[in-house]
Amino acid sequence: MKTEYYLKRLVEEFHSTTVATLGQDGHPQTRVIDMMLWDEKGVYFLTAKGKAFYDQLVEQAFVAVSATKDKAAISLRGKVRSIGSEKLDEIFEKNPYMQKIYPGDTRAVLEVFWFYEGQGEYFDISDPSHVVREAFVVGDTALAASGYFVGQGCIGCKLCYSVCPQKCIDISVRPVKIDQSHCLHCGRCAEICPKQVIIKR
Repeated sequence: MKTEYYLKRLVEEFHSTTVATLGQDGHPQTRVIDMMLWDEKGVYFLTAKGKAFYDQLVEQAFVAVSATKDKAAISLRGKVRSIGSEKLDEIFEKNPYMQKIYPGDTRAVLEVFWFYEGQGEYFDISDPSHVVREAFVVGDTALAASGYFVGQGCIGCKLCYSVCPQKCIDISVRPVKIDQSHCLHCGRCAEICPKQVIIKR
């Protein structure tokens, strides 16, 4: 349910995203691509077969996607593949502005790509003193833990809490525990830990 909620928001609220691939020179390239459709299996977008972006999608089969609106962001990193003209009519029906860009049978030059597997993250700083971060997965993949984690050897000195911008460390337990849903991933806790038991994953 969480994944579908964020995919729906990505398509229907954010819509225009920045998509990154690697260029022929090996450096990242970005472009703005509208996410056209979503379902429980992922999100769908399209591009014309004559574009360098198309070639990169086919060759690399991997993208990074970011979108932001009203101080909230949704990002994806993962696998894509072409599904040809499948869902093309549905995309044009749900995104009628595309009919003016590619009228009539000119849409035949387009191919639909499906983001079907990867990691996602929602990050919201609309309330600056109470940020929200939530990870999710698309498709058949496990959620990889990321952020800062406190290991054994914590002495409960509370120095980490004193420098945490969001005060999202529970110091009532030992080892202390970082609330990942509010962490900025700034690393101040790891820097100040006298025992160096806070690790970045």
